[in-house]
Amino acid sequence: MVSILGEVVTSTDWALFFIAFLVLILPFKVKIVEHNLEVFLFIMGAAAVTVTNKWTMEVIMTAAEEPIMKGIVPAVLVAGFIFLYGQKAFQSFMDGLVKKMNLGVIIFASTLILGLICSVITAIISSLFLCEIANTLPLDRKNKINYVIIACFAIGLGAVLTPLGEPLSTIAISKLSGPALYEGGPCCAGFLYLFDQLGILIVLGVILCSVFAMFYVKQTGKVDKMGSNEEGSIREVLIRTLKVYAFVAALFLLGAGMEVIIFKYLTKIPDYVLFWVNMISAILDNATLTAAEISKAMTQKQINAALYGLLISGGMLIPGNIPNIISAGKLGISSKEWAKLGVPLGLVLMLIYFIWVFYIPFHIEFHF
Repeated sequence: MVSILGEVVTSTDWALFFIAFLVLILPFKVKIVEHNLEVFLFIMGAAAVTVTNKWTMEVIMTAAEEPIMKGIVPAVLVAGFIFLYGQKAFQSFMDGLVKKMNLGVIIFASTLILGLICSVITAIISSLFLCEIANTLPLDRKNKINYVIIACFAIGLGAVLTPLGEPLSTIAISKLSGPALYEGGPCCAGFLYLFDQLGILIVLGVILCSVFAMFYVKQTGKVDKMGSNEEGSIREVLIRTLKVYAFVAALFLLGAGMEVIIFKYLTKIPDYVLFWVNMISAILDNATLTAAEISKAMTQKQINAALYGLLISGGMLIPGNIPNIISAGKLGISSKEWAKLGVPLGLVLMLIYFIWVFYIPFHIEFHF
């Protein structure tokens, strides 16, 4: 029998590996999947729960409630209406800004501000602001997509700094609260715990993304409007909200089904390997992976390495982060278009962070 990390690979494991493979490949190869990603992920999530025999009323209710209880759907809906009725004023403000300032400076400043403020106003609101800004900038479709992808990396990183930013940080702090399990171990995680531990590298990462966006995104003279044909209508706001609801529910089901192999294999991997293996966060809810992996039994270095891997790789593909899901849905960005920049940029950032975390012999922390 085949074994991995000393564990026998069962038929259920193979089925889950196959489902993960389909989730990774089909959005790039099959048009109908690419254009109906929410439905596809929901089917894959249902399949994962089915093969693990996890269908219970609790799972069904949690999948139905999760997008609402996490505040994702309400935030998207409320912000959608705010942007809908404030669109003309915001457009006027941005038009004035574009006339007065260099476009590269606007791209740098907006990426930096959204990447840092998202830990306070949430990654969801930041990503909705991002979409509105992207559509006001005088850029063609390709460069708008590049701007949005790089900014989503910045938002995905910055959101971890407080538990307000995203579910991953909330779960991590919850799991690391209370007394240490061993002398010198992680303990007593409070509001700014992750800011203390990860702050300097997260802020530097946001700055790096902002600088990269400023030089990489080019003004070509052509200007494209992105979004659905229903852009700017109540119907568009409601459709986008329902799509986000379906997306988050699908990722919950997928994560619930995949917990079998997450607990069986990922939790036994050394930290330096786990950092790279956590690239699975590109297709799975990183909050689910955080709940499975992070523990006070780990060293602080292991915790930091796992979180860095989850945060960075989440930007690679559309399902990896809520900002990606919202931005791609609102602006009509396909999986192929996202991966063209998202994957190489994510790999470069992963390499930079890997070298710093594991090979640079000192670490700087913020303390409050």
